[in-house]
Amino acid sequence: MFPRPSINNSRRKRKRSWYLKIRLLAVAAAVGIAVGLSLPAAPGRAALSLTQISNFGTNPTGLQMHLYVPANAKSNPPILLALHGCQGSGPYLYSSQDFASLADRYGFLVIYPSTNPSGGCWDVSSDRALTRNGGSDPVGLMSMITYTEQHYGGNPNAVYVTGQSSGGMMTNVMLADYPDVFKAGAAFMGVPYHCFYTGSVRGWNGPCAGGQVSMTPQQWGGLVRAADPGYNGPRPRVQLWHGTNDTILNYRNLGEETKMWTDVTGVSQNPSSTDTPATNWTRTRYNNSAGTTQVEAYSISGAGHELPVKGTAMAANAIHFMGLDATTSGGGNTGRLHAVGAGKCLDDPNSTTTLGTQQQIYSCTGGANQTWTHTSSNELTVTVGGSVLCLDAYNRGTTIGTKAIVWSCNGQANQQWNINSNGTIAGVQSGLCLDVTGASTANGASVELWSCNGGGNQRWTLG
Repeated sequence: MFPRPSINNSRRKRKRSWYLKIRLLAVAAAVGIAVGLSLPAAPGRAALSLTQISNFGTNPTGLQMHLYVPANAKSNPPILLALHGCQGSGPYLYSSQDFASLADRYGFLVIYPSTNPSGGCWDVSSDRALTRNGGSDPVGLMSMITYTEQHYGGNPNAVYVTGQSSGGMMTNVMLADYPDVFKAGAAFMGVPYHCFYTGSVRGWNGPCAGGQVSMTPQQWGGLVRAADPGYNGPRPRVQLWHGTNDTILNYRNLGEETKMWTDVTGVSQNPSSTDTPATNWTRTRYNNSAGTTQVEAYSISGAGHELPVKGTAMAANAIHFMGLDATTSGGGNTGRLHAVGAGKCLDDPNSTTTLGTQQQIYSCTGGANQTWTHTSSNELTVTVGGSVLCLDAYNRGTTIGTKAIVWSCNGQANQQWNINSNGTIAGVQSGLCLDVTGASTANGASVELWSCNGGGNQRWTLG
């Protein structure tokens, strides 16, 4: 067996671990949102919009469940399990983060659980929690998911998990314990699965919190595989976030998480790409042989224990990574938009975030600037520079030759697109088709609107 991280039982180490725990709670009080402090609900979104559900199934630790169902929930909607941090609660996470407003936009359900005792940390340290169906918090969380599938029509093939701080730790645990349940997850300010092991329920592991626990990728991966030893199917995709100045859960944990999940998903330890999608953000991606990103890590320079920051693109990026902004449940309508006639991809030039930039075709690279999502609102979105932008008919044009540009998403008809059975993409407002100018096959050829004719330069495949 691989070694288990453990706490040094000397008095000095116990005192240091206790000091770190007290420090975590103190910083929680100072920054509130960082770990989900139980404060009054933020203005503009009252907790009364949540539905509290009792008797949702097996619940060995007495967790509480709240569910958010948006007015425009899809038929057979995806499910997001959103986990608060220490000193937090489900209702506070709902009011203090952007996931519910994103659910309003894309039609997925959000489960907001709360720990017991209220305001506690999640159990990510006991043998029961670190084993599939072993008991403790993960079993109650799974009961919430099953209840949502059975009573609210949630899609069992489109279940996702995210969390911050202690919730980020539990995100790692749920992905390890139940790899067949979750399609993907996004962990903000977490630590690797099993890193916080103490053998006790809700134990505190100071060395792990301090970034002092390091293993090889194979050791981390072995621990994950031991959580559900009979499982040999596909593994969830994982997105990881951490601030370089995090003094509560050390930034070094991001590297350990990355080692773990790249080993588990079977991709190279060397990133497939590295970029800076926003100021002070460094993103590394680890793709499989098909070019699909299995692990994505965000290093946020200068940030402390405060992720995701409300009102930024962080939550939206997590939703996009998981595919929750796609038209179909499970993210089936996200990928490269191939121009059939040219054999190239719809491309946002140089990953620009300049509004009004005309789009082009270019050799397919698999980069973010060529990754498009057809959303439940019939938008075609691309996430670049930390921003989600929409394909747009310039100046609401309805005449042939209107430029196809990127613009801030606003829900207007000139940003809505029907993907037709013959491969054409027609603007809802204009009825015109997305067209590669002059049927060109050259890199940099511009894309515009034109009368629909079904030609190769108007046929596209997404995926």
